[in-house]
Amino acid sequence: MNKNIFNKIDFTKNPLPKGEYENCAFNNCDFSNADLSEIKFFESEFTGCNLSMAKLQRTSFMDIKFKENKMFGLQFKDCNEFGLSVNFDNCSLNYSSFYKTKLKKTIFKNCQIHEVDFTQSDLTGSTFDNCDFTRSIFNNTALEKADFRTSFNYSINPEINKVKKAKFSLLGAIGLLDKYDIEIDYRNTK
Repeated sequence: MNKNIFNKIDFTKNPLPKGEYENCAFNNCDFSNADLSEIKFFESEFTGCNLSMAKLQRTSFMDIKFKENKMFGLQFKDCNEFGLSVNFDNCSLNYSSFYKTKLKKTIFKNCQIHEVDFTQSDLTGSTFDNCDFTRSIFNNTALEKADFRTSFNYSINPEINKVKKAKFSLLGAIGLLDKYDIEIDYRNTK
C-alpha cells in the first residue's frame, strides 16, 4: 500500500479536514495550535512537524510514530484512549500532559520531556532511552518494568508510584531519593 505523503503543509492556515488518515507520512508540516479533534490517524508517521498546542479532543492515534517533532503543550489526556499507540523518537514534549493516559510498552527515545505530567498514567513496560525528564511529574504512575537506565533528571517517589521491576542506572537511582532531600556523593565509590 502506498503512503499518502503530506510535505511542508501549513495546517494552521488550511486546517486538516476531519476524517481518517491511514498509512500517511506528514513531513515538516505545521500543526501548531491546529484543531485535530476527532481526527483518526492510523499507522502513520509525523516527522519534523510542529504539533505544539494542537487540540486533541477525542483524536485517535493508533500505531503512530513521532520523529523529530516539536510537541509542546499537548494534552494527550484528551485523546481517544481506544487503541492509543504511539512512539516518540527525538521529540520535544515539554509542558505536555499524559494524565491518566494508558501507554503501555511505549518507546520514548532521545526525547526532551520537561515539566510533563504523567500523573496516574500507565507506562508499564515502556522504554525511556536517553530522555531528559527535568521537572516532570510522576504521581500514582504505573512504571512497572519500565526502563529508565539511560535517562536522567527524573524525580520519582517509589512510595507513591508503582516501580516494581523497573530498571534504573546506579547514577539515575538518585532520582528515586529526591523526596528525602539527602546528598549522595557518588564520586567516592570503590
